[in-house]
Amino acid sequence: MDKSTYYVSVQSRSVLTEQGASPYEWEIEATPEEADQVRIELDMLQEKEEEAFPGYVFPWPDTPEQSTNTLFQTSLDRVYRTIYRLGTPETRQQMEELRLLSELT
Repeated sequence: MDKSTYYVSVQSRSVLTEQGASPYEWEIEATPEEADQVRIELDMLQEKEEEAFPGYVFPWPDTPEQSTNTLFQTSLDRVYRTIYRLGTPETRQQMEELRLLSELT
């Protein structure tokens, strides 16, 4: 199946086909199905962030902050691994320079 260029923003949780439609951080080469997978992972990241928010606003003594952070970080790592796997050479180089994934450092 043919791959197309997509523009991904982790910050705004978007995967777009038009470069100028919105600010983005990363370029990937993906099939429509792979782009949908990135969207799903970004949605899951958003859910983990929203689930963690009450723990930051109303911390409970029996819910350690680290466990809340771990769920979000795991989801974020998954997104970055997928972006790296599908990323253009420039995207991969930038991610390596920024050391976004522990297995790349």
